[in-house]
Amino acid sequence: MKKQVKSTFGLCLVATAFTLVVSGYLYYSYNCAPTPKKNEYSNYVGYISQNTALLNDVYELCGGKRIYYVYNGASYRAYNKNKGFFRKNILKEYENKGYDDSGYLNFRFLVNCEGNPGWFEIIQTDLTLQETELDEDMVSQLLQLTSDPRYWNILLIEDEPINYYMYISYRIENGTITEILP
Repeated sequence: MKKQVKSTFGLCLVATAFTLVVSGYLYYSYNCAPTPKKNEYSNYVGYISQNTALLNDVYELCGGKRIYYVYNGASYRAYNKNKGFFRKNILKEYENKGYDDSGYLNFRFLVNCEGNPGWFEIIQTDLTLQETELDEDMVSQLLQLTSDPRYWNILLIEDEPINYYMYISYRIENGTITEILP
Protein backbone atom coordinates (compact mmCIF):
# COMPACT_ATOMS: atom_id res chain seq x y z
CA MET A 1 0.00 0.00 0.00
CA LYS A 2 2.87 2.41 0.82
CA LYS A 3 4.41 1.79 -2.64
CA GLN A 4 1.09 2.57 -4.29
CA VAL A 5 0.77 5.84 -2.32
CA LYS A 6 4.37 6.79 -3.18
CA SER A 7 3.90 6.13 -6.89
CA THR A 8 0.57 8.00 -6.92
CA PHE A 9 2.22 10.91 -5.11
CA GLY A 10 5.11 10.82 -7.60
CA LEU A 11 2.73 10.88 -10.55
CA CYS A 12 0.88 13.82 -9.00
CA LEU A 13 4.19 15.71 -8.60
CA VAL A 14 5.17 15.07 -12.23
CA ALA A 15 1.72 16.09 -13.49
CA THR A 16 1.82 19.27 -11.38
CA ALA A 17 5.32 20.17 -12.61
CA PHE A 18 4.29 19.53 -16.21
CA THR A 19 1.18 21.70 -15.79
CA LEU A 20 3.26 24.54 -14.32
CA VAL A 21 5.78 24.41 -17.16
CA VAL A 22 3.10 24.37 -19.86
CA SER A 23 1.14 27.14 -18.11
CA GLY A 24 4.28 29.27 -17.80
CA TYR A 25 5.14 28.76 -21.46
CA LEU A 26 1.63 29.64 -22.59
CA TYR A 27 1.55 32.73 -20.35
CA TYR A 28 4.90 33.91 -21.76
CA SER A 29 3.88 33.18 -25.34
CA TYR A 30 0.67 35.17 -25.17
CA ASN A 31 1.66 37.96 -22.78
CA CYS A 32 5.41 38.56 -22.96
CA ALA A 33 6.98 37.26 -26.16
CA PRO A 34 7.47 39.85 -28.93
CA THR A 35 5.30 39.25 -31.94
CA PRO A 36 6.40 40.29 -35.42
CA LYS A 37 4.31 42.89 -37.16
CA LYS A 38 2.27 41.58 -40.02
CA ASN A 39 4.19 41.94 -43.31
CA GLU A 40 7.21 43.29 -41.41
CA TYR A 41 9.47 41.58 -43.95
CA SER A 42 7.51 42.05 -47.12
CA ASN A 43 10.53 41.80 -49.42
CA TYR A 44 12.97 39.02 -50.16
CA VAL A 45 16.64 38.97 -49.17
CA GLY A 46 18.59 41.09 -51.63
CA TYR A 47 15.59 43.28 -52.47
CA ILE A 48 16.52 46.62 -53.99
CA SER A 49 13.82 49.25 -54.25
CA GLN A 50 13.25 50.24 -57.87
CA ASN A 51 12.15 53.69 -56.68
CA THR A 52 15.16 54.71 -54.59
CA ALA A 53 18.05 52.90 -56.28
CA LEU A 54 20.70 54.83 -58.20
CA LEU A 55 21.04 54.27 -61.95
CA ASN A 56 17.59 52.67 -61.99
CA ASP A 57 16.59 54.40 -65.22
CA VAL A 58 19.51 53.43 -67.47
CA TYR A 59 18.53 49.85 -68.35
CA GLU A 60 15.45 47.67 -68.13
CA LEU A 61 15.11 44.41 -66.20
CA CYS A 62 14.26 41.55 -68.53
CA GLY A 63 11.42 39.07 -68.74
CA GLY A 64 9.17 38.80 -65.73
CA LYS A 65 11.71 40.92 -63.83
CA ARG A 66 12.57 37.95 -61.64
CA ILE A 67 15.91 38.35 -59.86
CA TYR A 68 18.22 35.35 -59.36
CA TYR A 69 21.03 34.74 -56.85
CA VAL A 70 19.48 37.05 -54.26
CA TYR A 71 20.77 35.25 -51.17
CA ASN A 72 24.49 35.67 -51.76
CA GLY A 73 24.88 37.30 -55.14
CA ALA A 74 26.12 35.68 -58.30
CA SER A 75 29.69 36.12 -57.04
CA TYR A 76 32.48 34.74 -59.22
CA ARG A 77 30.25 33.72 -62.13
CA ALA A 78 29.18 37.33 -62.54
CA TYR A 79 32.61 38.80 -63.28
CA ASN A 80 33.48 39.16 -66.94
CA LYS A 81 36.61 37.05 -67.43
CA ASN A 82 37.32 36.74 -63.67
CA LYS A 83 37.62 38.67 -60.42
CA GLY A 84 41.33 39.24 -61.04
CA PHE A 85 40.49 41.10 -64.27
CA PHE A 86 37.93 43.21 -62.36
CA ARG A 87 40.33 43.96 -59.50
CA LYS A 88 43.27 44.79 -61.78
CA ASN A 89 41.22 47.21 -63.86
CA ILE A 90 39.49 48.88 -60.92
CA LEU A 91 42.86 49.48 -59.21
CA LYS A 92 44.35 50.75 -62.48
CA GLU A 93 41.47 53.13 -63.22
CA TYR A 94 40.76 54.32 -59.66
CA GLU A 95 42.45 57.62 -58.88
CA ASN A 96 43.04 58.63 -55.27
CA LYS A 97 42.59 62.38 -55.53
CA GLY A 98 43.95 63.02 -52.04
CA TYR A 99 41.18 61.10 -50.29
CA ASP A 100 41.97 60.25 -46.69
CA ASP A 101 38.78 58.32 -45.86
CA SER A 102 38.88 54.82 -44.40
CA GLY A 103 36.00 52.38 -44.34
CA TYR A 104 33.92 50.04 -46.42
CA LEU A 105 32.06 51.18 -49.50
CA ASN A 106 29.39 48.61 -50.32
CA PHE A 107 27.43 48.50 -53.54
CA ARG A 108 24.34 46.30 -53.84
CA PHE A 109 22.97 46.18 -57.36
CA LEU A 110 21.22 44.26 -60.09
CA VAL A 111 22.58 43.15 -63.44
CA ASN A 112 20.03 42.61 -66.18
CA CYS A 113 19.90 39.79 -68.72
CA GLU A 114 22.09 41.79 -71.10
CA GLY A 115 24.91 42.14 -68.53
CA ASN A 116 24.10 45.78 -67.75
CA PRO A 117 24.37 46.82 -64.08
CA GLY A 118 22.02 49.28 -62.45
CA TRP A 119 19.68 49.71 -59.50
CA PHE A 120 22.52 50.52 -57.07
CA GLU A 121 22.21 50.92 -53.32
CA ILE A 122 25.23 52.26 -51.47
CA ILE A 123 26.13 51.52 -47.86
CA GLN A 124 29.06 53.39 -46.35
CA THR A 125 30.70 52.42 -43.05
CA ASP A 126 33.89 53.15 -41.19
CA LEU A 127 36.33 50.33 -40.46
CA THR A 128 34.36 49.39 -37.31
CA LEU A 129 31.24 49.01 -39.52
CA GLN A 130 29.48 52.06 -38.11
CA GLU A 131 27.55 53.98 -40.77
CA THR A 132 29.35 57.04 -42.01
CA GLU A 133 29.65 59.18 -45.11
CA LEU A 134 32.75 58.77 -47.22
CA ASP A 135 34.10 61.36 -49.63
CA GLU A 136 31.36 62.03 -52.18
CA ASP A 137 33.75 62.24 -55.14
CA MET A 138 35.41 58.94 -54.18
CA VAL A 139 32.01 57.23 -53.88
CA SER A 140 30.93 58.65 -57.24
CA GLN A 141 34.14 57.50 -58.92
CA LEU A 142 33.80 53.94 -57.57
CA LEU A 143 30.11 53.86 -58.54
CA GLN A 144 31.04 54.83 -62.09
CA LEU A 145 33.76 52.14 -62.26
CA THR A 146 31.58 49.42 -60.70
CA SER A 147 28.65 50.18 -62.99
CA ASP A 148 30.73 49.69 -66.15
CA PRO A 149 29.02 46.87 -68.14
CA ARG A 150 32.33 45.49 -69.42
CA TYR A 151 32.91 43.94 -65.97
CA TRP A 152 29.71 41.87 -65.83
CA ASN A 153 28.68 38.63 -67.50
CA ILE A 154 25.38 37.61 -68.96
CA LEU A 155 24.28 34.65 -66.81
CA LEU A 156 22.04 31.88 -68.07
CA ILE A 157 19.64 29.47 -66.43
CA GLU A 158 18.38 26.72 -68.74
CA ASP A 159 19.92 28.61 -71.68
CA GLU A 160 17.91 31.76 -70.88
CA PRO A 161 19.63 35.02 -69.85
CA ILE A 162 18.58 36.21 -66.40
CA ASN A 163 18.57 39.28 -64.14
CA TYR A 164 20.72 38.78 -61.04
CA TYR A 165 21.71 40.37 -57.76
CA MET A 166 25.33 41.29 -57.07
CA TYR A 167 27.33 43.14 -54.45
CA ILE A 168 30.83 44.57 -54.23
CA SER A 169 32.54 45.86 -51.08
CA TYR A 170 35.63 48.01 -51.23
CA ARG A 171 37.82 48.22 -48.15
CA ILE A 172 39.46 51.62 -48.23
CA GLU A 173 42.29 52.81 -45.99
CA ASN A 174 43.34 56.45 -46.25
CA GLY A 175 41.75 56.70 -49.69
CA THR A 176 43.50 53.58 -51.02
CA ILE A 177 41.56 50.45 -51.99
CA THR A 178 43.11 47.63 -49.96
CA GLU A 179 40.58 44.88 -50.67
CA ILE A 180 37.67 44.12 -52.98
CA LEU A 181 35.05 41.68 -51.71
CA PRO A 182 33.68 39.14 -52.52
